Amino acid sequence: MAKITIGVDVGGTKIQTVAVVDSRVVGQARHPTPQTDAQGVMDEIVAAAREALGGAGGRAGDLRAIGIGTPGTVDAATGHVSNSSNVPGFMQEVPLGPTVSAAFNGVNVTVDNDVRVATMGEFRRGAGRPYRDLLGVFVGTGVGGGLILDGKLRRGRGSAGEIGHTVVRRGGRRCVCGMRGCLEAYAGRMSIEQVARRHAAAGTHTLLFKIMEAKGRDRVTSSVIADALDRGDELTQKLIGEAIDALGLAIANAQNLLDLEAVIVGGGLGDRLGQPFVQRIERATYPHLHVPDRPPAILPTELGDLSGAVGAAVVAGG
Repeated sequence: MAKITIGVDVGGTKIQTVAVVDSRVVGQARHPTPQTDAQGVMDEIVAAAREALGGAGGRAGDLRAIGIGTPGTVDAATGHVSNSSNVPGFMQEVPLGPTVSAAFNGVNVTVDNDVRVATMGEFRRGAGRPYRDLLGVFVGTGVGGGLILDGKLRRGRGSAGEIGHTVVRRGGRRCVCGMRGCLEAYAGRMSIEQVARRHAAAGTHTLLFKIMEAKGRDRVTSSVIADALDRGDELTQKLIGEAIDALGLAIANAQNLLDLEAVIVGGGLGDRLGQPFVQRIERATYPHLHVPDRPPAILPTELGDLSGAVGAAVVAGG
């Protein structure tokens, strides 16, 4: 059979894999991210990759390459990852690429930042195909960004596109990165949960945690937030409104600097809340634009929660 490329999207709550042949997804698997340590996470990545490969009717000998998108700082030359607060054990340096390669008899493994590869997925195979200059904004556990300029992925010195750590409120909420007022401190799912817990502890009524328990979750997932919004939970509405305002300001600042053709909004929370969420971000962006008569197209993803895995396969050559 034709050679298969595996794409892996590593997140704080799930590991999504796809098997790609001739630009088509022919197999996939989704596993929970183990909340244990780095080795447990890497073992699960290997298991999910094998399941996707098997779903495509392939064996190890049919593998062409593996691409992995992961949060954190990535050394592309070595395939090592560090400084990822959202993946257990990945704050310290982890030999992700070499470990996965060894599990598949030395197949070539390419590792890159998760949001950069998701942006590549949308640029090459999704909503970004008509454009040459675009920003991907992925709203999930945190907020990440990827930047395409003149048809090429912009890496800079390693952190280009990190819109989640642009400041939207001087002296604002403390972000997981240690700074105050970052976009991620207002729009990241983890930060939204932390703020909601503080409000609940102070006596504010909310359905968020009852919905979380009813769903059997140990954290406030994107689906919990969506259900709370559907049920008119006032605290959730307030926190999502603050997230939208922060996203609008950050996107407008990026647009004023770069004059982009499009902004694609995705990630676990972005995809779950969908078009209405994106439309509200669009409305929050426009008042801050320097050239309001030439705004960027602000779009949802086309690949949904497969953006990262497909993008990882694209970066690996699939």
